[in-house]
Amino acid sequence: MALTPKSPADDKKPADKADDNNVFMREVDDALRQDQLTTFFERYGKILIVVLVGGLLAFGGWIYYQHNQETEAGLRGEEYIAALDAVQANNLDAADKALAPLASTDQDGYRAAAQMMQAAIALQKNDQKAAVAGFAKIVADENAPQPYRDLALIRQTAAQYDEMKPQDVITRLKPLAVPGNPWFGSAGEMVAVAHMRMNKPKLAGALFLQLSEDEGVPETIKSRARQMAGIMGIDAVDDPSKAQGVANLPNLVPSQN
Repeated sequence: MALTPKSPADDKKPADKADDNNVFMREVDDALRQDQLTTFFERYGKILIVVLVGGLLAFGGWIYYQHNQETEAGLRGEEYIAALDAVQANNLDAADKALAPLASTDQDGYRAAAQMMQAAIALQKNDQKAAVAGFAKIVADENAPQPYRDLALIRQTAAQYDEMKPQDVITRLKPLAVPGNPWFGSAGEMVAVAHMRMNKPKLAGALFLQLSEDEGVPETIKSRARQMAGIMGIDAVDDPSKAQGVANLPNLVPSQN
């Protein structure tokens, strides 16, 4: 009796057949993945290339921007140092010239510092109008660092003090004339004197007392504040050795128009 022919696969054990099936399935999966990748790149390949190239360009631009900023900062620093050297040499015209490019730079810190020095130079030259305008420009610059804006407000008010109404001084400096504020000493002193000019000794004396007791206020201002508080009838001298004479006190109160 003739036997039915067998294929080589018929002689394989079930485990071998399972392995063959696994190999076949992996080949099918690989072929499917390759087909999917081919379809994906055909459909989205150009977009991916554009995104990758755009990302590389953006990264390169960022590196260039950082390098350019560092270079610009170095140049601005050199210009500022040159201006400082000119001021120390009492060559105010040269300092003003050196500050010109800095005063219009887009780097907020250097711009504010340069404009501050320009206004101070104008004040040194007795050009009050230019000085006040310079300080006011910094105060109005919302991009300038806040410490520069506050200092400019102090300097502007000091330059205009004799011409200002006492209430205007108080209104302008009120946000700075509070304990804990870095400018409490200068702002508080001007506000207290403004209260004196308005014949409000209680308000003036209370503020002078605060100034005399605040550890953050410079000792020169604290010393004057002790004396002025005494004039207002408030004893603020806890250490007689800290008290100074009153010979210079009249200079503290700006003349009234």
